[in-house]
Amino acid sequence: MRAKAKVKGPEKVTLVPKAKAQRMMDILCHTYPEAECELNYESDFQLLIAVVLSAQSTDVTINKVCAELFKYYPTAKDLAEADIEHIKKLIKASGFFNAKAKNIQACAQAIVSKYNGVVPTEHELLTELPGVGRKTANVVLGVAHGVSGWSVDTHVQRLSRRLGFTKETDPYKIELALQKVFPKQDWSKLSITIIWHGRRVCFARKPNCAACPVNELCPSAEA
Repeated sequence: MRAKAKVKGPEKVTLVPKAKAQRMMDILCHTYPEAECELNYESDFQLLIAVVLSAQSTDVTINKVCAELFKYYPTAKDLAEADIEHIKKLIKASGFFNAKAKNIQACAQAIVSKYNGVVPTEHELLTELPGVGRKTANVVLGVAHGVSGWSVDTHVQRLSRRLGFTKETDPYKIELALQKVFPKQDWSKLSITIIWHGRRVCFARKPNCAACPVNELCPSAEA
């Protein structure tokens, strides 16, 4: 078994054939059959806000933050009308709370004013909301509505290169590259599976290659 990770820079990524990439993903899906979104939510709106808040934070922290936030402001209308300083206080642990508070309130206000408090289910409309990018839109549509899409977070960015799926570094270009490698119907499931693997084994600084189920296939592991 190869156990030492060799994390490669942008110029050293080794691409693998589609068949090998699919084999690795099949193994990972078998390893994590229970993989699902680990954010707690009770509505599309709560999932949307949780994903926005999750930037530069962990799901464990965001679940704690959102438990308090949604206790006071469970709907778009509630959050839209909330005192901004109270929002900041409630989400402080998420990091970058000043900017995040403004974004999630502006997002809630837009949902109320444009969509009568209902989160839109079209990708283009979602990404027009304050603080909502492609990753967030894909998470909401994939998790809440089964619309297949790649959620390119930091884990997907890191692992898609380590595993040799793409040499791209830009999230949007990574998304486009992954679309060409894997079947469309699997995109959302594969996104979450990669995220689970990144959180549990393929860590950013010191991946646990000895415990990795795709160790023998991974181009970034060596003897």
